[in-house]
Amino acid sequence: MSILIDGKKVSNDLRASISQETKKFIEKTNVRPHLVVIIVGKDPASMTYVRNKKKACESVGFESTVIELPEQISESELLKQIHQLNQDETVHGILVQLPLPKHIDEEKVIQTIAVEKDVDGFHPYQVGALVLGLNGLRSCTPAGVIELLKAYDIPMVGRHAVIVGRSQIVGKPLIQMLLNENATVTVCHSRTKELSEFTKQADLLIVAIGQPQFITADMVKEGAVVVDVGINRLESGKLVGDVLFDEVSEKASYITPVPGGVGPMTITMLLRNTLKAAANQLGLK
Repeated sequence: MSILIDGKKVSNDLRASISQETKKFIEKTNVRPHLVVIIVGKDPASMTYVRNKKKACESVGFESTVIELPEQISESELLKQIHQLNQDETVHGILVQLPLPKHIDEEKVIQTIAVEKDVDGFHPYQVGALVLGLNGLRSCTPAGVIELLKAYDIPMVGRHAVIVGRSQIVGKPLIQMLLNENATVTVCHSRTKELSEFTKQADLLIVAIGQPQFITADMVKEGAVVVDVGINRLESGKLVGDVLFDEVSEKASYITPVPGGVGPMTITMLLRNTLKAAANQLGLK
């Protein structure tokens, strides 16, 4: 049986550290890091995520504001709201909950958020900073993957990392983050032929494709480290990842569960980004 990578424990440990850093930050500056989350419409999943973000912020001592906007809001009105927050010196981080209604251009919204307040790490500047090795704000979910591997002392240097999925949010940022850790990286996607020929070569297999239980044991090398970023709800209501856990856990050396693996890390990395953004805006290192 593989060793379970406990994302809840790692996340809790990191949040305890962030809470202590926040306390020192407030004592030094008399300023509380402030995250504003904008949600458009009443999508139940999005509302749950936003509630969890607010709760997490408050647990580490941040100020947290949620701005709820109607689904019918015009793109120009949403952009106006973001511009106002960009100019507000008491706001250190801005996050617009995705997805947005179809009449709003998500890319335009992301690019409107001030670079220094882009705690999701989605702005083109942040993507460029990652590629160039600059000290930007890293996309939260892939940053969480790297932190999990480090927490379990799983080596990345010289290892063959195979990423299944090339999304802007997970797959593409992970390429650069793993390269920065001196791994050798292969990226697979929906057009990849003979996918299992690549996955069976992986020392580190990271799966983020949004297809429930897609990766089976015959697609995994004996002793590989498997990180499952996916989260899917079956008709039965059960939450599962993109990896067939029961099978693959018999073969992997380490594996993340779903839920309780990568998921808790995403909000924790958001907290880290918000504290870092606040420090940067106050001229602190």
